[in-house]
Order: sequence, then structure tokens, then C-alpha cells
Amino acid sequence: MGPSALRIADVDLKLESLGYEVIDEGDIPIRNIEVQELQDPKLKYLPEVAAMSHILAGRVKSILDDGHFPLLFGGDHSMSVGSLAGIGAHCKEHNKTLGVIWIDAHADMNTAETTPSGNIHGMPLAVAMGIGHPTLTKIGMDGPKLDPRNLAIIGLRSIDPGERELIKELGVAAYTMFDVDRLGMYEIAERVLENMSRSVDHLHISFDVDGVDPTVAPGVGTPVPGGLTYREAHVFMEMISQIDAYASLEVAEVNPILDDRNKTAEFAAEIIASSMGKRIL
Repeated sequence: MGPSALRIADVDLKLESLGYEVIDEGDIPIRNIEVQELQDPKLKYLPEVAAMSHILAGRVKSILDDGHFPLLFGGDHSMSVGSLAGIGAHCKEHNKTLGVIWIDAHADMNTAETTPSGNIHGMPLAVAMGIGHPTLTKIGMDGPKLDPRNLAIIGLRSIDPGERELIKELGVAAYTMFDVDRLGMYEIAERVLENMSRSVDHLHISFDVDGVDPTVAPGVGTPVPGGLTYREAHVFMEMISQIDAYASLEVAEVNPILDDRNKTAEFAAEIIASSMGKRIL
């Protein structure tokens, strides 16, 4: 229901007011996974997530191959298994280097061996780097889609032990909320975006709305107190809009059942508009 909530928040009208042509390609239908038999508690609903990811990867690659900008709505962050697979396949075919900025309270770098929950929405970054179950890592193309040197995670405040070790092992640029408090969002944005501008041809932004504080975005499945403020989030997205390599965006974890009068979807729609050039003046 996340995509429907964003449509209700008029994200298309906000983008059209900025001069963009918007084509809504509709939803990817997903069976109600809660009524399915759980085959592996360490990889919950793997067949359905994999099937959805295959479809999404193909659609994303096709949109990019046609020279357009894919804007993706979710739904939980398992959507990134498919989106990054499609973007990675496009980049490989066109000899581009993919960079990813991951705005999230969580690292999403678990595997079946490290996960405390078995939720695949806690695994997409590991999958994108070629780490995890082959059913997922082979979607879109064989091999890793993302080099860890071209990844930055911002807003971290809930990291599992296995993820912490993997972040250190791979040398991922990871900015916790302590770093945001210490350095300020503008300084972090400058660092990350300067590095991305030098090293990548395609910059993908994955914005999990639980990266911001629950007082700003309450409609999420795994809220964690102490997140980004409204202005910190907007400052970062406004700066992203100035990067030439910025070529795809996804917004994950909007859950209207847990929301307050569509507050989270409204915030997400404004965040999208900021990343596309909306300014105060």
C-alpha cells in the first residue's frame, strides 16, 4: 500500500509542477505473503521476493535503457534487491560505474547466516554486493552489482552484529546519527557527493523513510528514535539534485497502516520533489 499512499500525496503533480513528464507504470502485483507457507525462517518468503525482484529488475533496466529516470515506491526495502539488480545490469551493459547512497536507520547488510529476523528487507545491500543466497544474488546478472567503495550509508542507528563486521570488512562509508550530530548534514553531504561525483557515472539514491525520526515519519514498519530531522533530510536531497550522475531514486518502507493521516507519504513526496529540484527560493 506504500505506492498508493504516495499517489494520494500527489507526488506526480509535484513533479509535473517542476516541469517533468511523469509516466506511472503501475504496481508489481504480489501475492499476500502472510498466507503462504514459510519455507525458510532465515529467508522469509524467498520465492515471492525473488519473483517480484526479477520483474522489477527487468522493468528498471528497460526504463534506463530507454533513457528515462526510474522512480520507485515501496513497500519494504526488499524492493532494492530488484531495483539494484536492474540498475546494475544496465550499468554493466553500458560500461557505467554504479554508486549508491543509502539513507536508512538500518544497514540492510544481513545474510541468512547473520540475520536475527529472517527478513529479506534487511539484506538487499549485501545481495547487491554479491553476498547472500544465490537465488537473490543472481537476479539481473551474475556477480556483484555494487562495489562497496561506491556505497555510502547515512542515518545509521540500528545495526546488527554481523552487519557491523561486514561494514568494517568491506570498508563501507557509514555515517551514524552520531556522525550527523558531530559533523552536520551539510558536511557529510559534501563529503559523500564529492566522492560520488569523482568515481561514479550512475548515482542511485535509496531512501528508507525510517532514516528520519519517527516524529517526522511515523508510518514505517521498524521505527527507531533519534533519526534525521525534516530539514536534514531535505538539505541532503536538495544537494543531490545538483549532481549530474543522479539517475534513479527509490523510496522504501512507507506503511500507511501505521501512519497518521498520510503524514509519512506526504513527507516522502516532498523529499522526492526536493531531490528533483524543488527549492524554497
